[in-house]
Amino acid sequence: MTIELKGKAVSVKVPLSLEFFPPKTPEGVEKLRAVRAQLYALQPEFCSVTYGAGGSTQEGTFATVKDILSEGVSAASHFSCIGATKASVREELATLKAMGVKRLVALRGDLPSGYGAGGEFHYASDLVAFIRAETGSDFHIEVAAYPEIHPQAKSAQADLQAFVTKVRAGADSAITQYFYNADAYFRFVDDVYKLGVDVPIVPGIMPITSSTQLMRFSDACGAEIPRWIRLRLQSFGDDTASIKAFGLDVVTDLCEQLCNAGVPALHFYSMNQSAATLEIAHRL
Repeated sequence: MTIELKGKAVSVKVPLSLEFFPPKTPEGVEKLRAVRAQLYALQPEFCSVTYGAGGSTQEGTFATVKDILSEGVSAASHFSCIGATKASVREELATLKAMGVKRLVALRGDLPSGYGAGGEFHYASDLVAFIRAETGSDFHIEVAAYPEIHPQAKSAQADLQAFVTKVRAGADSAITQYFYNADAYFRFVDDVYKLGVDVPIVPGIMPITSSTQLMRFSDACGAEIPRWIRLRLQSFGDDTASIKAFGLDVVTDLCEQLCNAGVPALHFYSMNQSAATLEIAHRL
């Protein structure tokens, strides 16, 4: 694929997709619109929009999805099932279908504090199976994958089986949690292939622009920051220019490894920013 970036033709080795989160203010909506306009130079296959725990940002998610579609780009809505009922999911699926959405990212979602195991959907696989039963092939269903093991998994093997169950329930492909150790991704793909799963598993890519933000996110989601990367980031202190330059080198090298190995695509967690993702794509 060839794109125009900074006035130059740039050849990108694999397809790209982008993730955004719903803005909370009118100013945020306008800022994200400008960010998207810049990132559309990458000709993303689709843009996904995240969803809050218990559907807390459903309205914002759907509004952002609608904006992306109006800009002529395919949009995927994250779809969380914690706290949902079959009736509410059925209604939301009808809304998305009427909007013209063709792709969903089906997730269990984060458990709110103090939340038990109640609700009509306990696992993402339950949601995937329900969407398939209700809508047939109307939606391309993405699910999450965890190369470094979901933080709440009982064991590595249990986590692999949970992924296999989601795929067999009807998922078309997967997007991984971000990682900085390519071997973890390659091992995960090999392991699920041995269990009979052969759907595209797209690496999730998190640009490094802030060490404190990255540490906080990684501690919360179980993504491992290799010790050498953590120590290098800490050594820069508050030198944001050095952190960003180092982050670009690390993430570009990771993407090169993945592209050379033949990954189906790259999915960038944009954090509603454009500069780092554009620069990495330019370097690739």
